[in-house]
Amino acid sequence: MDVADLLIDEFGRVREVVHRVVEGLTPDELSSRVDEDANSIAWLVWHLTRVQDDHVADAFGVEQVWTAQGWAERFALPLPTAATGYGHRSADVAAVTVSSGELLTGYLDAVHAQTVALLAELEPADLDRIVDESWDPPVSLGVRLVSVTADDLQHAGQAAFVRGMLSRREH
Repeated sequence: MDVADLLIDEFGRVREVVHRVVEGLTPDELSSRVDEDANSIAWLVWHLTRVQDDHVADAFGVEQVWTAQGWAERFALPLPTAATGYGHRSADVAAVTVSSGELLTGYLDAVHAQTVALLAELEPADLDRIVDESWDPPVSLGVRLVSVTADDLQHAGQAAFVRGMLSRREH
């Protein structure tokens, strides 16, 4: 297995978990919060997808799927177009509502497709390329990609936990 295949598999696991979590949920369930300050499944999935889109696009010097493919307009959130969820407060989390799970998974699938296309051409030496000099030490492409998948998997797991909590409420 080469480095591109390894990373593509890792990002694919994020996608698989998110699809399982979102499948069959209503808009109300997707927006439900286990308490007034908790993150909803809709926010968690939107956020993890926005972070992947933002960070991978920036690292490869391409436009984000969010803007390039009209996802910002489809979501029509009352947030700045550049928002990814970092620094969101409870009211911001509550503002992330969706008309369907298909909107969330459609955006994730589009971001995943762009990520896979970019990773498919990756060579091992590319991982050492510095993509963010605002940190000390500067962030390499390899570190950025691992950071994104780690963050995404954590949020996907949180969304799965919320789904489990919602199903316990129903019983």
